[in-house]
Amino acid sequence: MVTSYRPNEGKTFCSVNLSAILAKAGNKVLLLELDLHKPKVGVSLGMTSQAGLSNVLIGKLPWKEAIMPTQFENRALPILLSVAVLALLAASLWQQRERVSSAELIERAKAHDVRIARDTWGVPHIFGAKDSDVAFGLGYAHAEDDYATIQDVTLAIRGQLAMSKGAEAAPGDYVVSLLNIWPTVEVRYERDLPEGVRAVMQAYADGVNLYAAQHPEQVAPSALPMTGQDVAAGFLFKMPFFYGLDKTLKQVFEGKAKLVKTPTGSNGVAVAPGRSSDGVTRLLVNSHQPYTGPVAWYEAVLESGEGWHVAGGFFPGSPFLLHGHNPHLGWANTVNAPDLADVYELTINPDNPDQYRLDGQWRDLHKSTAWLWVKLWGPLLLPVPKTVWRSEHGPVLRTEQGDFALRYAGMDELRGGLQVYRLNKARNLDEWKAAMALQAIPALNYIYADASGNVGYLYNGMFPDRIAGPDWSVVLPGDRSELIWQGYLPPERAPQLWNPPSGLVFNANATPFHASETADDLQPAAFPASMGIQTNMTNRALRLQETYGADRSISREEFHQYKYDLTYSQRSLTSEIVQQMLALKADDDADLQAAQAQLSQWDYRSERANRHTALAMLATTPVVRATETHLPVPDLRESLLNAASTLKQHFGRLDPSWGEVNRIIRGNQNLAIDGAWDTLRSVWGEALPDGTLKAVAGDTYILFVEWDAQGTLRSDSIHQFGSATLDEKSPHYADQLPLFVEMKTKPVWFTQQQLAGNIAREYSPNGK
Repeated sequence: MVTSYRPNEGKTFCSVNLSAILAKAGNKVLLLELDLHKPKVGVSLGMTSQAGLSNVLIGKLPWKEAIMPTQFENRALPILLSVAVLALLAASLWQQRERVSSAELIERAKAHDVRIARDTWGVPHIFGAKDSDVAFGLGYAHAEDDYATIQDVTLAIRGQLAMSKGAEAAPGDYVVSLLNIWPTVEVRYERDLPEGVRAVMQAYADGVNLYAAQHPEQVAPSALPMTGQDVAAGFLFKMPFFYGLDKTLKQVFEGKAKLVKTPTGSNGVAVAPGRSSDGVTRLLVNSHQPYTGPVAWYEAVLESGEGWHVAGGFFPGSPFLLHGHNPHLGWANTVNAPDLADVYELTINPDNPDQYRLDGQWRDLHKSTAWLWVKLWGPLLLPVPKTVWRSEHGPVLRTEQGDFALRYAGMDELRGGLQVYRLNKARNLDEWKAAMALQAIPALNYIYADASGNVGYLYNGMFPDRIAGPDWSVVLPGDRSELIWQGYLPPERAPQLWNPPSGLVFNANATPFHASETADDLQPAAFPASMGIQTNMTNRALRLQETYGADRSISREEFHQYKYDLTYSQRSLTSEIVQQMLALKADDDADLQAAQAQLSQWDYRSERANRHTALAMLATTPVVRATETHLPVPDLRESLLNAASTLKQHFGRLDPSWGEVNRIIRGNQNLAIDGAWDTLRSVWGEALPDGTLKAVAGDTYILFVEWDAQGTLRSDSIHQFGSATLDEKSPHYADQLPLFVEMKTKPVWFTQQQLAGNIAREYSPNGK
């Protein structure tokens, strides 16, 4: 019931709008007009009637005849009886209130003393006496370039993204509650994170808040203030999705039993002095990410008086370098895909649906309510209650296919930010390994190199300590407590390779059992099957073997050249599919004959000028992607003919140059680009209506790092666009794009001496 003490306080407005959105969400809604003095519901809905509640009450009209369908499509919204009005407009306004004033946020910022120097590429170099000062400066600079993304990340982590994005974001908000993110933060934030780490997290938030206070027009309802808890929660929430937890959740909801893990892209290579032509230690950092969004790379250089001095890639919403280098060492990350999540099918008590069987006894499911606040329009929010269930296994998903419990690596682990921070500040291999031993990052490969000439590869994971015997890759019975693992294998059990005699380590989202030369490779028999270690080889991994792996004396030029390799290996899945397409019987099919003739001329390369690549890519990529992700594989004949038809329709020929099709677009720049899906020069395109492919992911931030025999550091980088992620008016919105397309880099001015003479703008965000 919606009521108020006085007239004109919004009863009708609230009731009508909430009822409308409930109807649009698929509910049948009956709205009762109880104001017999001045009824306004009908007027608001654009309807009038001489019959209503009073006629029903005195017995002159059957209640069903008083029902008036509204204009809301496929939904009856009668003006008679309310069964689902859940909240008041006042509640919406309370949720959207600014919890602190802009003046207070500006005042908080005065506690930090920081200098930001933007170099000629717009990259922020941030200096401060304390780590927290530097984190504050990074938060401010990052917000200058990408505030909207940081804000979206923060709201998503809070489970509040639907407040600004509407119903489409509500499932993600529900997952935040399902995974118990904020109860974990409340319990563990001060307990598990040292004061210094919390200070850095809060300082980054303070920097973002200062920018938001200065630009209130960009701020979404309930976004302020960002807090250190938001930063910590980000690691807890996002880390499991890198090894495929999102896919597991989706598969459970769809009723699929097989838990398929599908890694995304990234390359990492390290070469020891003995493998280099000039005695230099070299590292390639080459993560493949979306070009924009919550996991798009942001480049910065940080230097504090407390020894935090790093350069490399950062994600929106986090103050810590995720991959790159400090003066002494560096690392690259690639995504790995061990089996780190288990799904259990629960047996539900037929006499009590809130109980499940465990070890022969009925146990109560823990039940709580998550309120999802969904934007309607204007300031109005709809509070939607959703039940959250947990068992002893972990979160429970109740689906049409049954009830399933989930247990996954990193569940309730809040120290991910702490571990990354310690990696940032490690000064040698021992300190770096000690940071990794914290075991708070659930997955990811690490390719390591340092100034002392050490190189190494770590297939990192929080590997569940599972009992031997069961097939852990399928849905497990939920009634046996012995299947509910309680801890993790020690860090030293993870596959790892340090300073192999070959002087070479690499990974491209492939098996850890091919991470160096054959003689140095790890052996699968040394690791239990319960770890679920992947055995796949990507084309990129094969080409790493065929380029870096075939060269015993790698120069700087060759190290760069191999990274931009454009070739598909003859051992690759793409090559196999091409051969299968060429073997198809064409008979009298002239279109197929023409397509096969064109495809037969392809040399398995993806340079812009190549006139056979377009057909090969359009034909094979859907097949490769479906095969690798265990989805239904398109018919080969149909895929080849569809590719040929698309090219003839949009380009008038079967052999347009690859550069005509493969494009990278930013602002008013629309450029041809080399590379393709799963080449070392990775470019992932999205089809546009004109038949071209717009690059949306793949190679993004790339960093080359080297230390000579004296330990002198040099690094060069490139970003696919520039430092200004969202500001189209900025000169740095797309200033790196031409270099990126030509596969060139720019220097990283890591020290203040190197930066001198290359500063375009210098300032303090809080006026100090």
